[in-house]
Amino acid sequence: MTKPYKTIIVDDHPIIAEGLQMLFSKSDDVEIVRSFNTGEALLNYEHLGKADVVLLDVFLPDINGIDLCLKIKKNHPKIIVLAMSSQSERSIILQMIKNGAHGYLLKNASLEEFKSCINKAVSGEMAFSSEIEAIVEKTSIYDLKSVPRLTQREKEILKLVSEGKSTQEISDILFLSYLTVQTHRRNLLNKCEVRNVVELLKFAKENGL
Repeated sequence: MTKPYKTIIVDDHPIIAEGLQMLFSKSDDVEIVRSFNTGEALLNYEHLGKADVVLLDVFLPDINGIDLCLKIKKNHPKIIVLAMSSQSERSIILQMIKNGAHGYLLKNASLEEFKSCINKAVSGEMAFSSEIEAIVEKTSIYDLKSVPRLTQREKEILKLVSEGKSTQEISDILFLSYLTVQTHRRNLLNKCEVRNVVELLKFAKENGL
C-alpha cells in the first residue's frame, strides 16, 4: 500500500465521522475517501475493495461491528480494519481481533495515535491506542482462541437459555423439534468447553456472547 492510505470511516455519530475527516484533512498519511453511518451502506459500496483501511465503529444501528468486521475480511481480506469504540471491554476487543481486526482504538485517542495505529496496521503489526494496549498486554493467545463463533441459531438459543427457557419452551418459540434444540444446546456446551448451563451462562457473560 502506498501513502496516502485510502480510508473509509463507518460511524453513525456525525460528530465522530466529521471530526475524523477534519483531523485527517491535512494528513499526508491518510486520505478519507468515504464515510458511512451503517454497515449495510458500507457493504453496498461498490468501491469498497479499493480501500486500504476501514475505521469501524463497534456499535452500529443495523449490525454490530464484530459481525461486520468478519464480513469485510471475508469479502476483502486485504483491507485493514481498525475498530473504534468509546468502550474498552476486554471481551469486545478480543472478538474484534478474532474476527480479523488489525487493532482497536478508543474514540478519544489523539490524531497522532490514530495515524500511528494506521501505519502500524498497514505494516503488519497489531495496533492499539495506549489505554487498550494495557488490556491487550494481559491477553494470551489462548484467550484469543477461546471465544468461539456461534451461529445465528446458537445465539438465539443461548439468549433463550439465559432467560430461563426450557428445551421444550425453546422448541415451541423457535418452531424447532425438541431433538434439534437439544442438539444445539449440546453444541453450545461443546463449543464453549463447559459442563453445564450455569458454566455456559458464566462463560457467555464473560466473553460478550
